[in-house]
Parts: sequence; structure tokens; C-alpha cells
Amino acid sequence: MLYLWSTLLIILNAFWLALVPFALPGNWLIVITTALFAWWRSEDKVFSIYTLIAITVLALLGELVEFFGAVAGAKKAGARFRGSLGALIGAIAGAIIGTFVIPIPLLGTLLGSCAGAAILACVFEVSGGRRLEDTVNLGVGAGLGRFLGATSKIAIGILIWLIVALAAFWP
Repeated sequence: MLYLWSTLLIILNAFWLALVPFALPGNWLIVITTALFAWWRSEDKVFSIYTLIAITVLALLGELVEFFGAVAGAKKAGARFRGSLGALIGAIAGAIIGTFVIPIPLLGTLLGSCAGAAILACVFEVSGGRRLEDTVNLGVGAGLGRFLGATSKIAIGILIWLIVALAAFWP
């Protein structure tokens, strides 16, 4: 019966993983579901505390990489604090707007987030006195950084899912 429950956990976690590209907290849902399963089936010792700590740390790392991706991209391209702040705000706003404006699953959220980071990084830098021509590279850096941050979070989510899947059936 334990193998049936473990299989259902892996299937549920695959569903949670599918939420990550939509900027939803799929990695954290995997961690929470797995921790609850470990608590529920504690007598079976399916997951060690080290496994639970590892997937929690990875989920946190995924959030940090995604959250600061646009900021790092803008900074690398030469943005000041203003432009980095704009990239951060733009990534969040763009993801929300892109989800509704471009109704293609995953693509709308991701493109909106990247475009929002790029546009607001430029806007914030221009409002700080920089010429628009000088901010184009900053916008591109912010957009690319956001894209790399989001795809890195998805890759980390896949790693978390694989760790849980292997640990569930590893003796």
C-alpha cells in the first residue's frame, strides 16, 4: 500500500511542478506535500530529515534566483539602484499583465515578466536622468536576467521533483 501512496504523491507533485512555469508556488507545494506525507507515513520512514531539508533549501534557492534574476541582469548591464528596482517591479507587474494579455499558458506569463522587467528598468533609469538611448542595454539585461531566473526556477523544481521521486522508492 505504501507504494501506491508514494506513486500518488509523485503524481500530485508532478501536478505541482506544472504550476511553476505559471509563476505559481509549485516548488513550495511539492515541499509541503512531501513533508505532510513524511509526517503522515512517519512509521515507514519514507523521507529522511536530510531529504526534507534539501528540498526546502532548493525551493528557497529557486525563489531567490527567480526573484533577483531581473535585478542581476539589469545590474550586469550597468543599471543603478533605480533601474534594478524598476526591473524587479516590472517583472512582477509584467507577469500579472502578460498572463491576461497573452492568453497562451506559460508563454504569456514569461513574456510579460521579461518585458515588464525590461520596460520598467528603462523607465526608472530615464526618470533618474539617463538618456533613453543609454538604457536599452539595461532593459535587455533585465529581460534576459528575468528569463534566466524563471527557467532556473523551473530547472530547480524538476530537481526537487526528481529527489522526491527517487527518495520515495529508494530503499
